[in-house]
Amino acid sequence: MAESTTTAERDVHLAAAEGAVLRADNVVAGYLPGVNILNGTDLYCQAGELVGIIGPNGAGKSTLLKALFGLVKIRSGSVQLNGKDVTNQRADLLVCAGIGFVPQSNNVFPTLTIQENLEMGLYQAPKRFTERFDFVASLFPTLRDRRSQRAGSLSGGERQMVAMGRALMMEPSVLLLDEPSAGLSPVMQDEVFVQTRKINRAGVSVVMVEQNARRCLQICDRGYVLDQGRNAYTASGRELSNDPKVIELYLGTLAKA
Repeated sequence: MAESTTTAERDVHLAAAEGAVLRADNVVAGYLPGVNILNGTDLYCQAGELVGIIGPNGAGKSTLLKALFGLVKIRSGSVQLNGKDVTNQRADLLVCAGIGFVPQSNNVFPTLTIQENLEMGLYQAPKRFTERFDFVASLFPTLRDRRSQRAGSLSGGERQMVAMGRALMMEPSVLLLDEPSAGLSPVMQDEVFVQTRKINRAGVSVVMVEQNARRCLQICDRGYVLDQGRNAYTASGRELSNDPKVIELYLGTLAKA
């Protein structure tokens, strides 16, 4: 059973983080001076893992992803990528280092075609386009078939596929997904979760923030429950989804299965 995080459990958690592809230790961060959204958050993702982050609104889930990707200033604590300190590094440098990021909204260039959106994802290594386009198209065949269509004419679910595909163009070792199912129909939500697992099985580690908590826990290897900027619970997805305390405190108030 998952239990609320204690000092001893945090020590065990940090020991398990050794060798992780992405690791955050005791991160404190926020948007305004003197106002912290994250209050000592820990996270790790091993190679090949799919890690889910759930929690109530305002818990700091999206802020954590933005801090990992250099978009929110980390005031204390650290972030490591493949053992190298990348705390507060610029987003463009993090992309080159191996982190991909898909924001929740405004995540495509609507006036550009699908192909042009993917080319933007490879702006720092344009000579690799054919190779990486073939990989992305193997995951999302529709993107190849409709490569000349403008992204602004696509449905919400199709735009999400373009955004995910663009983030994969630089061959990231870890992909950060911020609320990938937000605003989508139930059918397209299911498709996004299927595609997320498909990306993970193709060899990309994934850290996913998701409001559809039950569905997230169904597909993730491990999960974190954030509350008030701290790790409230952490365990395997199955353990969290079956834990009475997690169900009572969080799953009942989050998105339905």
